[in-house]
Amino acid sequence: MESPVLTAEPRRETARFSGFTSIEYDEEVATRARTALGRQGIYPTLVSGDGLLGYAEGAPYDRVIATCGVRTVPAAWIEQTRPGGLILTTIGGWLGSSELARLTVHDDGTATGPLLSGQVSFMLARPHMPPALGLLPDLSEGKEREAIIATDALNDWPSRFIVQIAAPHAQRLTMERDGRTEHVLVDVESGSWAALYEEDGRWIVRQDGPNALWDAAEEQLGRWHAAGTPALEEFTVSVTPQGQTITW
Repeated sequence: MESPVLTAEPRRETARFSGFTSIEYDEEVATRARTALGRQGIYPTLVSGDGLLGYAEGAPYDRVIATCGVRTVPAAWIEQTRPGGLILTTIGGWLGSSELARLTVHDDGTATGPLLSGQVSFMLARPHMPPALGLLPDLSEGKEREAIIATDALNDWPSRFIVQIAAPHAQRLTMERDGRTEHVLVDVESGSWAALYEEDGRWIVRQDGPNALWDAAEEQLGRWHAAGTPALEEFTVSVTPQGQTITW
């Protein structure tokens, strides 16, 4: 089941919970939800559609609560939330690390707010799912160097979140090649990739493509470590018409 977004508009109080709008992508699931909610005396406006687009007919909203994960906060949610209203959504990526964010919408059409931590995970909204990997590039190509940071960073939730910021289109896979285990990041869109393996107690990275994925990951992780590895709840999400940024 996918319930992309639940919005609340408390100003309408003609019936119990009648001021809520709930959006469900799957029409059959929406029908079942309407029946189940009705049994509990809950009568929201229940819409079958793409929750990433919101529901402009009921705007402006005081609250937007997403029950699926997103990689970036949709502009429609901000546009349909009144200034001072809140958006609660899980922001994550294709490396499998995500966190709740609580964003306040401002008069200028932007939204900012903190991550709340807790390692909260929802299924990504369908349009935000990663593309199929397809045919892998030739991983024997590229330039090699000794890695500054090992792939342990990909096993740690906060570190993995940092790597997602540095390489937002990368997907991870592990494979056996030439008698060793290689940890691979692949950006299908750009064709960039990085493969890491351990040799004689050292980590070696081999990269190719227009973007040096592990260089970007190491640079971002290095900045985070230099700042004292602040917890994810110290991070701030900012969404403007120019895009989304996550900083600490």
